[in-house]
Amino acid sequence: MTTAPPDAKADLRFYLQSARDALLWKLEGLSEYDARRPLTPTGTNLLGLVKHAASVELGYLGDTFGRPSGEPLPWLDDAAETNADMWATADEPREDIVGLYRRAWAHSDATIEALALDTVGRVPWWPSGRAEVTLHHAGVRVIADTQRHAGHADILRELIDGTIGMTEGNDGVPPQDPAWWADYRDRLERAAEEAGRTA
Repeated sequence: MTTAPPDAKADLRFYLQSARDALLWKLEGLSEYDARRPLTPTGTNLLGLVKHAASVELGYLGDTFGRPSGEPLPWLDDAAETNADMWATADEPREDIVGLYRRAWAHSDATIEALALDTVGRVPWWPSGRAEVTLHHAGVRVIADTQRHAGHADILRELIDGTIGMTEGNDGVPPQDPAWWADYRDRLERAAEEAGRTA
């Protein structure tokens, strides 16, 4: 029996889209405040993660391969304030940022479709001596970045309202009631305290 060779582009698109969907799902049903509020000392917030992910895709899977999207990204200008791509101002509608992210998907997917995976591009913001990457490398890098931020978003959303998981209906945790989880967390806290005393 022979098997078909793996479709590397299909693998890239599948894992990238899974991460994208997970990241956007974390915004569903939230108020404007909860979608934007910083929940870590460094200001990490859900809508900012989406804004950042859109910017990353348009850079690595667009500009890097001479395929600019034409999307204005003023938060990446040299004069922009530090971390401007990691949060949304009060006058940046959530729908605009989500729309930008979806357009970034389409642009990235078109790049993956149009070019061979061994196509070499140049990352404009990397040092000139090591700025060249293949499309395959850039795709893997974007998947890793998006999955990392989807993990951040999972934790942020759990802190907001207890919603967990990668997608609706796929939470990836044992099906237990709140009392079980409270007891489980308490056991972990006790174990941590005990380890801290003996260290």
